[in-house]
Formats: sequence, structure tokens, C-alpha cells
Amino acid sequence: MYLEKDDERVLAGEFGETRQKMMEILVTLGRVYGAEKLVAITSAQVSGASYKTIGKWGLSWLQSLNARAAVPAVLNPIGMPREGWQEFGIGEEFARRQAEVVEAYRKLGIRVECTCTPYYLRITEYGEHLAWSESSAVAYANSALGARTNREGGPSALAAAIIGKTPYYGLHLVENRRPQVVVEVECGTGPHAGHWGAIGHVAGKKVGNRIPIFQGIRPNRDQLKALGAAMAATGAVALFHVEKITPETRVFSFDTGDLDRVTVTEAEVEALFTETEVEAVAVGCPHCSADELRELAELLRGKKTTKPFYVFAAKGVAAANPDLVSVIERSGARVIPDTCMVVSPRMDEFASIMVDSGKALAYVPGMCGALARIGTRRECVEVATS
Repeated sequence: MYLEKDDERVLAGEFGETRQKMMEILVTLGRVYGAEKLVAITSAQVSGASYKTIGKWGLSWLQSLNARAAVPAVLNPIGMPREGWQEFGIGEEFARRQAEVVEAYRKLGIRVECTCTPYYLRITEYGEHLAWSESSAVAYANSALGARTNREGGPSALAAAIIGKTPYYGLHLVENRRPQVVVEVECGTGPHAGHWGAIGHVAGKKVGNRIPIFQGIRPNRDQLKALGAAMAATGAVALFHVEKITPETRVFSFDTGDLDRVTVTEAEVEALFTETEVEAVAVGCPHCSADELRELAELLRGKKTTKPFYVFAAKGVAAANPDLVSVIERSGARVIPDTCMVVSPRMDEFASIMVDSGKALAYVPGMCGALARIGTRRECVEVATS
């Protein structure tokens, strides 16, 4: 793999042991996947931020590193809100360890904005090369924005952040971004026919790791987010296209005549929805946008919750919309920044959780040990306030 002279010097250890280790990670990854070179990135998003997922050994490794990020970089959600973690029900020992993880990343120059929706915090342009690691963020960046990133692991995203480059392979190459399977969505009349998280939950299982192109649908950006997040969770989708909607379908002309075709049926979507009793309700997986907070505020206005109701959002998004947060919290619901229902130990205490997300429906049983029930946001509010 070709390296520029400065990169060779980093690999030789001339800029410190940590940078050398990070370059070794990138070079090894590049060689495994046949990359010809490294490519400069404009931003990174680093997973492995919750102490629940990385544990003491991951923390120890982070604390052994000594370098600073070369490009703007943020964290994936951590295991608790940085402020008010006591009220969220987090124990002191976990909080202490989580704070150590955050501080280790801060010393590495990673911005402590802990979210799976970094695209709400920084404008990401079409064609930019990134090193993002959270599966839903990767799907959104590639698909809705037309940026270019592979689905990085936590160490490789951190390495890219510190070096400012990533191996040039996979979805960084235009020729690897062509659709591989056509998905048709059956336009039904059932109550959940337009639930994009449920559609993605079904579609992900059918397409696996192929790049799908959807025909005959017109989702907006929040709906694209829900669709891609679910497909990344039930399949391994890092890029999808929607004909005449996503940017690359307007730049390139894709010939889909010879591609396999699959259908997401109304019956398959409706089968995901049950009437199971739940102990808590959680929305915001991925983190809520300002528009989603606005919808929740309108649904909750004048109502009072009867069950724990958690709304997860990036701290920056919540801080920019204090009026919406105020309306939501007057109902008894809580807007929680920095963390999410999947990586926080708080959610492990519930035996059953209602969610509005196809991604959460896939992850909550394994990550939280809880039964998951999916619904629309309106249905989530109805259950939380009934």
C-alpha cells in the first residue's frame, strides 16, 4: 500500500508511539482489504464510548494512548447523561468509570458530543470522505448525504481521527457504491404501512450486506434515517439508494434491470406490531432530530405520563430546542442527552420496553435483555400516558 513520506515517518515511530500504533491499525486494515493508499477524511465518529460495552480493558487501552485527533471527531453515545446521571438511575461506580472513559477520549482530542447522529452537529457535504463507526450514522451519511465512509470499528475510527486518514477501499470508491438488489415496498392501507423503521427491519433481513435501491417510495430525511438504521441492525447495510430521492440516484444513472428484486409486504410489516404490555417507553434510536422533538412535544402537550418515558437526543440538539424539551418534560417524560436505550445500563432494569425504532426493536432484546415492542411515536405516547 502506497504511503506518503510523512505517513511512512509516522509508521516508523518518529511522531510517537501512539501515532505509530494508529498508523499500524490503518495500514493493516488497508492491506487486508486491498487498499492502494490512504485518503484524507474530514471527520470521524468513534464508537466504544460506553463503559457498558468497552469495560475496564478498553478503558485501560484508551488511557495508554497519547496523541491528539487531527480532524473534527465526536463520540458515539456513552452509558449515561454527563449531567443528571443520578436522576437517571446510574450507580456511582459505573458513573466514575464512564467519566474516566470520557476523559480519556477528551485527552485524545475527541469532542465530547456523544451521539449517533453527528450529522445534526456538523454539515457533511456530498462526496466527503469520513471515518464513522456507528451503523446508523454510516448508513445515513452514505445514503442521505452522499458522503463516503465504511462502517469502521471503534479502534479504526479512533486511528483515523488521530491520523486524519483512512484506507481507500470499500464505499470510499465510487464503483463500489452501485446498487445490488431492488427493493419494492408494498403500499398497504394498514395502520403501520408507512412505519419506516419497521420497513427497514424487514428489508434488512432480506438484503443482508447488499446495497439496496428502493423504488416507488418517497421518504423524508428523518424517514431515511429510520429506514437505514433498521437495515443496518437487521442486515449489514451501510449504503442504500432511494430512486429520485437520495443524492447518488440524481447524479448517476443506475441500470437495475438485471438485479435481484425483493418485496417488503404489508403483512410482514404489520406482523412486527403487538399489543404486549410494557414497563417503559423509549424513543430516539437513532437520536431525535429537532423535527422529531417537535412532533413529540405536540403529542405530549397537556398529557401526563404513567410509565417511564425516555426521549434520547444529542445534547446539542436538545440545547438548541429548549422550548420543545420543556413541553416534553412537563408531561413527565425525560429528554436524555449523551446516551441511548441500547448502551445505558439504566434500560437493563426493565423487562419490557416499547420503542418507535426498527433498530431498537432489533437491539434491545440482546443489549438490554428486555422484550421489545415497536409502535409509532403516537402509539408510544399513548402507551406512556394511558
